[in-house]
Amino acid sequence: MTATTTPGPAMDATTATEPCGCTGFSIDRRRFLASAAALTGAVAGAQMFGDSFRQVAYGAETGNNVLVVLSMRGGADGLSMVVPRGADWDTLSAARPGIVVPKASLVGGDTNFGLHPAFAPLVPMWNAGTFGAVHAVGLPAPNRSHFDAMEAIEDASVNDSLRVGWINRTVGVTSGAVPETAMQLGTVLLPTSLTGPAPALGASQLADLALVPLDSNANQAPRQASINAMWAGHTDEAGNSVRDALGTVNRLAPLVTRAAVKDTTILNPANYPTGALQSVLSNTAALIKADVGAKFITVDYGNWDMHQGLGTVSSGWMLTQVTHLAASLKAFFDDLGTAATRVTVVTMSEFGRRVAQNGSAGLDHGYGNVMLTLGAGVAGGTVKGEWPGLSTLNQGDLAVRTNFQSVLWEVIANRFPALSGQKATIFPDLAVPQTIGTMS
Repeated sequence: MTATTTPGPAMDATTATEPCGCTGFSIDRRRFLASAAALTGAVAGAQMFGDSFRQVAYGAETGNNVLVVLSMRGGADGLSMVVPRGADWDTLSAARPGIVVPKASLVGGDTNFGLHPAFAPLVPMWNAGTFGAVHAVGLPAPNRSHFDAMEAIEDASVNDSLRVGWINRTVGVTSGAVPETAMQLGTVLLPTSLTGPAPALGASQLADLALVPLDSNANQAPRQASINAMWAGHTDEAGNSVRDALGTVNRLAPLVTRAAVKDTTILNPANYPTGALQSVLSNTAALIKADVGAKFITVDYGNWDMHQGLGTVSSGWMLTQVTHLAASLKAFFDDLGTAATRVTVVTMSEFGRRVAQNGSAGLDHGYGNVMLTLGAGVAGGTVKGEWPGLSTLNQGDLAVRTNFQSVLWEVIANRFPALSGQKATIFPDLAVPQTIGTMS
């Protein structure tokens, strides 16, 4: 991830740069080291689709429930996406005279909140109870540094001296782990949530999980035999990684072949809106429909750091971002078909934005935020969580009333009952989870 100062709407979905008003918003030392460590495997890393990348954690079973964690990198403004009504809207309007979402434009929602109008494609899911939100959610204490907050959320254990990501810990309590248990496609930039002792595997795209390009005339068997012979005497970590990677290539070969020949019964990027999420979500849907054992998938959708030019409901940066997000998620669930009954999506962002707009018609780093929940098992159609209101703020920010770990734990315990006794391992800081009612 790199940084520029260009406003967000100019973002090109095919570039890896991310507009940001924060000097130094680029790869940090920890994530660099995690990525370098991943290179000990034959195929390792993360998937980068322009401004998005995906990490996948696999289990050995088929027919799994799947949790997709979509991270809105840069600090998305929850008060623009899920907007309070009533007196709190009046307070918000006074604080944001140029950028507040008008009451008349709100869609969906409930008595106390409405959704940004760009969420219109997802209103049928809201009305059906498979799309909901939790507001005033975040870290136990304010942290307005992008990378510190990202790491705190992805570690989900602020006192963990080993710095192991919460997905890695979740995979670690799953028996029979193989390299596919933690898989990421694209670059070698592993998210913090994946950092830790559980194995990781990756490639630039599904079709690349082969020893030679599958559209060539080369035979895989001689190449694999040569690699096996070359590494047969190596019992070190590198040798074990090579053998593990070859095993994964063999196990995923049917899916990889279908992706390589652009089999539209499994991979349908043309059905998604053009933009940063087009390839990442179409490939994610292909993985889930192929039923190769996926359990945890993370998707990064950046470009939310709107220090300037946030825009209005008729044009601008926020409209562009939410429009692409909503249309892409609609296409994703449509693409899943019957597999959608196994899939739950949860969104996260490192922090919210200030309640008051700044002098550049944007919003600086804040605290409390919103998490969106969609899909299987979700108790939607309403906004959950204790609402602190906007009359009393935390240093100018929306206060947090719900620990984000409680939301994640409700989802995990509901969708993966076998893990319901593993809270102390997965979320060691979460002594007593809050009861939110996120899941049905």
